[in-house]
Amino acid sequence: MLPPADAFLPEITFQTSRSSGPGGQNVNKVESRVELRFPLRNSQVLTGEQKTLILEKLGNQLTAEGLLLVTAQDDRSQLRNKEIALARFYELLQKSLRRPKPRKATKPGKAAVRKRLEAKKILGEKKANRRKLE
Repeated sequence: MLPPADAFLPEITFQTSRSSGPGGQNVNKVESRVELRFPLRNSQVLTGEQKTLILEKLGNQLTAEGLLLVTAQDDRSQLRNKEIALARFYELLQKSLRRPKPRKATKPGKAAVRKRLEAKKILGEKKANRRKLE
């Protein structure tokens, strides 16, 4: 079970930069792009088991220092981009901690087996009829 989103706030740092998104002339002056940085390996909020699961699934998205980066530049507002980045971060953690249901092996039904064998028989007869008679 994942802790509430606000439990991660003390460990998260934000970095802003100029966005390439919407904003017109404003885009050259205001730093509205937000980059969320979360130190996964040093986190006090997550348990060891949770860290291991997240590292397995998100290992290729971590930096060399073990930081998980999430960026947002969808909106003109820096505050709104922070909210978007936080939502994406939390959703990413939830997805990576979700375990897939184990697959149950099933057998084909009797009707399906019968249908397949009949189709094979018809195809075999069709090919046999193509042969030259000797």
